[in-house]
Amino acid sequence: MSLLLQADTLSVAKDALAEVAPVEQTLSIWDLITSGGLGGQIIMVALFIMLFFAIYLYLERLMAVTAASKIDNNFMMQIKDHISNGRLDAAKMLCASTNSPVARLIQKGISRIGNRLEDINTAIENAGKLEVYKLEKNVSMLATISGAGPMTGFLGTVVGMIMAFHKMASAGGQIEVGALSEGIYTAMTTTVVGLIVGLIAYIGYNHLVVKTDKVVNLMELNAVEFLDLLNERN
Repeated sequence: MSLLLQADTLSVAKDALAEVAPVEQTLSIWDLITSGGLGGQIIMVALFIMLFFAIYLYLERLMAVTAASKIDNNFMMQIKDHISNGRLDAAKMLCASTNSPVARLIQKGISRIGNRLEDINTAIENAGKLEVYKLEKNVSMLATISGAGPMTGFLGTVVGMIMAFHKMASAGGQIEVGALSEGIYTAMTTTVVGLIVGLIAYIGYNHLVVKTDKVVNLMELNAVEFLDLLNERN
């Protein structure tokens, strides 16, 4: 009889401990994003829009710059051969059939052959400025997002702290921690997402700048080589 009583007592004790023991709760990313109230959700939407545009701009510019950097290694050799033999029309056709900034610069220079070398150089420089502008199109927006993302996140931090302090003031000093969760979630999540957006945009911007500089250097190298060719002919 005592054994049965002890078994019942142990069973009741186990049930009581199970009820008292804290249950581990998991928080999904979606719950974390939407737990900050209306103010936090508006800021999070703005941050995700920035993130989308940052990724889109980076990929679009990356493909454009990568395509601009591709040029046949024999291109300048063929140009030299055509010009040396007086086949300017063939040189122009070769440039027209090659879709690259270097080819467009050389084509502009060939169209000015017969003028002074300074005039040809000026025409190439002007064409080069236009090509650089095309390469750098919308890249500055990435730099803007890299700064605006963290600032927007810090705005969410301030909004979240205001919400938390407002709760404390409204409760007259008697406030539970759970009541502050909305403001705390807003402050923390917006800061983290804002920093992530800024980091992605900053890295993407600098990567594009490096790749664009390589294309610009390639354009300058081939332009100088073309001008040297014309100088030798004169």
